Order: sequence, then structure tokens, then C-alpha cells
Amino acid sequence: MSYVGETLSNLLHQTAFFNLTWGNYVMILVAFIFLFLAIKKGFEPLLLVPIAFGMLLVNIYPDIIASPEETSNGVGGLLYYFYSLDEWSILPSLIFMGVGAMTDFGPLIANPISFLLGAAAQFGIFGAYFMAILLGFNDKAAAAVSIIGGADGPTSIFLAGKLGQTGLMGPIAVAAYSYMALVPIIQPPIMKLFTTKKERAIKMENLRPVSKLEKILFPIVVTSVVCIILPTTAPLVGMLMLGNLFRESGVVRQLSETASNAMMYIVVILLGTSVGATTSAEAFLNITTLKIVALGLIAFMFGTAAGTLFGKLLCKITGGKINPLIGSAGVSAVPMAARVSQKVGAEEDPTNFLLMHAMGPNVAGVIGTAVAAGVFMAIFGI
Repeated sequence: MSYVGETLSNLLHQTAFFNLTWGNYVMILVAFIFLFLAIKKGFEPLLLVPIAFGMLLVNIYPDIIASPEETSNGVGGLLYYFYSLDEWSILPSLIFMGVGAMTDFGPLIANPISFLLGAAAQFGIFGAYFMAILLGFNDKAAAAVSIIGGADGPTSIFLAGKLGQTGLMGPIAVAAYSYMALVPIIQPPIMKLFTTKKERAIKMENLRPVSKLEKILFPIVVTSVVCIILPTTAPLVGMLMLGNLFRESGVVRQLSETASNAMMYIVVILLGTSVGATTSAEAFLNITTLKIVALGLIAFMFGTAAGTLFGKLLCKITGGKINPLIGSAGVSAVPMAARVSQKVGAEEDPTNFLLMHAMGPNVAGVIGTAVAAGVFMAIFGI
């Protein structure tokens, strides 16, 4: 009888109930909220579902991301090996290849002024950098945190790893991906604050047709120019442009389809669950993490505002030919930010079609955020 009792006691104490802290319950609740937003509200489910589920798993069973040194048999947890691919910059670079294979750079090529709008939206990154310094972060940590302002999860992970800020990588990545998913909520109030109804209703002229030759030359030229000036951007910009060359060359259809579909979705699963698994209560519920989340939000808001205000400037310079709303799409959240520009413009005039115009600054923002990361790496001699 004592054997049965001891066995039942051992089984009972192996359940998670005896090991969970109040912090674990808080993070489990956050995971449920993320799942609700993704499944019920449709907020970027491809990002939020794996992130939320990784968050749920690690707060129930922390050993799922334990390193080999922390386990009794010398074998790490499943998500530890997924996360190692983040630290080695493999998954972020593959994500960029997939994005390149999925993206049409035609709107950017047709309207090169979009590069300026994409650059203006990076203001939030450098503004947040100095704010992070004031809040007590060291220079490298400040740079890793500030890149959240570009609303680019892969670049945030990439830079944190390169700058040796792996301890902050989890909160940084979760903040970046969360703000990417919440673009439809965060951006519209800022866009409306800095624009008038008349400006939001501006209809832009149709973009000129872009030739096949231009589309083929674009990734080759951008890679050559950017990577010569900032060689450290090669893993991101190079993979982005390689994916786009797969798409536009027309001779490697199988590679283009694999990069934009099967590979992309596999990488999203690995990256999303491993990022979510960094949000254990011990790692996430602290003052430093709260500072990171707050700074990331401020940086993203500043970037949105800067892009919109620069759009207003171009609107005045061009005599009302540019709708300022497309400037907000200069952040790197592709294609969510462009869709938001379209949605806000359509609220003023349902016949106004801004999506393709907004895609120019949007893809310019992807390049711009990668360049901003390269600038930080160059500054610190990485």
C-alpha cells in the first residue's frame, strides 16, 4: 500500500501545478491573450500563434528550452536547438530570403522617392538609441533595443546576436514581433494625428510600368552598393536580394517557390516557437524587460510619426501629389504597414487605392532597417 501511495505522490508532484509560480501564470495568461488576438481577431496569426504557443510551453515546462548544461542527461530541450539557430543568425537570414522571394520591388523601383520615406521612418531607431542610453543601457544593448523601432523581428534578433546581447534577445524579439502584429492598432491614431482629412484623401497617380530588366538588375545593384559600403549587412540584405532575384530572374522558379513557401513557413515555425520560449516568467517579468517593451513601442511610434511627417513634407513639395499616409509604411513590417496605409486612406475615400504606392516605402523600410543594423555594427567594429 505504501508503494502505491509513494508512486501516486511522485506522479502528483511531477505535474506542473507544484512548480508553477505566479509569474508563470501571468505569462500563460499573456499567451492566451496572444492566441485570442491571432485566432479570433486575425492579428498576424503566422507570427502570433507560434510565439504564443512557445510562450505557453516554456511557462508550463521550462526545460523545453534548457541548455545541455542544465539537464541531467546532457541533452538540451527541443526549443533550445531552435533558439540556437536564432543566435547563429541563420533563421533571421533565411526569413529575409523568403521575404525577398515574396516581395515585388516594382513600386520602389517605379517611385525611387520611396527610399527617402523608408529612411525617414528609421528615425525612431536612432531616437530610441539615445533614450535607451539615458535609461541606463550600455551602448550595445541600447542599439539592440532601439532596432525594435523598425518593426522588424528578424533584424532585431540578428543585431542582438551580433552585438553579444543574447540575454536581451528574447524580450527584444517578442517586443519586435508583437509590434509587427499590432501595426493595425498602433499606427492609425498616429497617422490621423499628423494628417488632415484632405491629405488622407489625396489620390496618387498610377505608378509607371517597371521592366523585367529593371527588376533583375535591382537586387544585383542594391547588393553590390549596400554590401560594399556596409559589408556587415550582407547576411540580411544579401539574402533579401537573393530571394528577390530568384523571383524576378524567371529561370529558377523552383527555388523561388521553395524560398517563399515551404522554407519560409518552416523557418517561421522554428523562429516563432523559439522566440516565444524565451519568455519564461523569470526572464520576462523584470524591470529591464519592461524598459525594452516601452522603448520599443516609443521607437515604433516615433518611426511611424517621422515617416508620416516626411510624407507631409513631400506632399507640400510636390504640390499635393503624394499622400502622406504612405510615409507611415516606411517601417519594416511588410506588408502590414502598407495595408494600414491603404485602410486609413480608404476610410476617407473608398475609391482611393494606396496599397501599391505604400509598398514602395514599405520595402524600402526593410532595406533601411537592415542598413541601420549595419551602421550599428560598423560603429562598434563588429
